[in-house]
Amino acid sequence: MYAAGLVQGITLVTFPAASTIFTSAPSYGLSASQYGTMFVPQVVAAIAAALAGARLAGRFGWKLVYLGGLAANLASMALLIVSRFVQTDQSLAYPILLAATACLGLGFGLTVPAVNTFTAAFHPGSVDRSILVLNALLGLGTALAPVFVAIFVGLGAWVGLPVLAVALLLGLLAVSMRLPLRITAGGQGSATPPGQGLPAPGGRRRTAIPARFWAFAAFAVLYGFCETMNGNWSQIDLVSLHVSATTASLTLTVFWAMVTAGRVLFAAAQRWVPSRLAYHLLPIVLAGAFVVIAELPAGSAGAGILAFGLAGLGCSALLPLTISFGQERLTAISASVAGGVIACYQFGYGLAAFGVGPLRSAGVTLPEIYRASAAAAILLAILSFAIGGGRPSPAALHPRPVGYPG
Repeated sequence: MYAAGLVQGITLVTFPAASTIFTSAPSYGLSASQYGTMFVPQVVAAIAAALAGARLAGRFGWKLVYLGGLAANLASMALLIVSRFVQTDQSLAYPILLAATACLGLGFGLTVPAVNTFTAAFHPGSVDRSILVLNALLGLGTALAPVFVAIFVGLGAWVGLPVLAVALLLGLLAVSMRLPLRITAGGQGSATPPGQGLPAPGGRRRTAIPARFWAFAAFAVLYGFCETMNGNWSQIDLVSLHVSATTASLTLTVFWAMVTAGRVLFAAAQRWVPSRLAYHLLPIVLAGAFVVIAELPAGSAGAGILAFGLAGLGCSALLPLTISFGQERLTAISASVAGGVIACYQFGYGLAAFGVGPLRSAGVTLPEIYRASAAAAILLAILSFAIGGGRPSPAALHPRPVGYPG
């Protein structure tokens, strides 16, 4: 499961890590709008998979959901490799890329809940620590993807990253298919799949969604937008400032590394820095980072690395804390909070991934969009008080899969 988390992180960031390849005229030559639209199938598929995965697990078992997620990731990387051979013909390459991102969204939406559920089931005595390690490894994968892209671009074969991902995924599938990967119906290995807490015992009635949930939903949408402004557009922004593609890849690595390091840091420091306080302060840090990014002068490689690293720290603990607050505050629908928040996060991801493209085509510059993103981060700070103000910090920064005692 730990290996699956690491590989999932690598595959998840493969497309944003190769953003300069997709928009380069000698390669795919995609416009800003085409690059943004490329992620729409990923968002739609990820939301659908996140909402349907638990029900699929209830019918077919978590093992098949997990294997299906790995297979979808494998199909995504294979399609990306195929697109490389027709990259100069957009009429062929672009539909293949759209299919590849759709498969990636499906793989993410199925694999992540499954590996979290299995990891908790396999470590009943140390659920919090095991989930923290899993998410740290997933974050490590997101940080490694831009490094691998830079290495393979330096070797003259950027397609080496999806080839590497295919090899890793094939190995995971070969090993995983031979393992039982069962979760017992009760006791230390039990888990109620997320999303199955809403139906009543008869399976016909559903608990109404509390009005307070929409504050969590709005927070997740805004957070998804802010994170994606860094994750999907940082390299294009820096290259437009005449920073080398290699340095831009390093900057994306620093961003994801700081997201991961921040989550680990705040989880370890909860005794001294209450997570509720971090929840209020981190959006302010993120807003400041956006202002700095918007004012970066041409050729400012070092300042760009520092600014996007600060943005990574600002993003770090916000999403897991939103889910943790939701699971503890929205007890009537606690089993569905994680899936709902992740779906809203994916919607925000889509707003930034797709919406920025048409804005750029209309003449709006990335610095102007980053200034607007600072306003979105300020709204996050305001919403953080509506969600966590005056309430105790969650018991754990990384939320447990539903069904495990706190």
